[in-house]
Amino acid sequence: MWEWITKWAFHIHLIMAISWIGGSVFMFVLGITLRDKKAQQEVYPHIGPIFGWFEVVSLVLLLSTGFIMGAEYHLFDLMMHSDGSTISDALHKKVLMVGVLTVATVIHFVIAYRTNGKRRTPLQQFLSRGSSLLIFFLNLFVMHYAIVLRNIL
Repeated sequence: MWEWITKWAFHIHLIMAISWIGGSVFMFVLGITLRDKKAQQEVYPHIGPIFGWFEVVSLVLLLSTGFIMGAEYHLFDLMMHSDGSTISDALHKKVLMVGVLTVATVIHFVIAYRTNGKRRTPLQQFLSRGSSLLIFFLNLFVMHYAIVLRNIL
């Protein structure tokens, strides 16, 4: 059973990363281009929950398959006994960014879920938009380090 899981972990991870980043880019573009407040109030309450739950599932699968691949390729040993190599540095940077990305996603999801269809406080608005922007940019950097790691492995 473990062989089957490790064999498919990379493929599942890749599909979820494409979905995660593609969805993030779509929502980012939607947020920038949809300036009309009435249109936003019509669109976001419908798209937001669907996208949010899809992103939660994607994130859980990304973290799970990332952990499986980390164990399979002995990357956790490399992280614990860093040797200053390119792969060690890239791995540390990616894991740190994934941690921040996960926290930002939780913050964004909780605020979006609690305030869907309601007026947000200025703090909620700031945290929601700030975390969304952080998620968008961190996705690009995480993708970069994923490519670096894949090229080395």
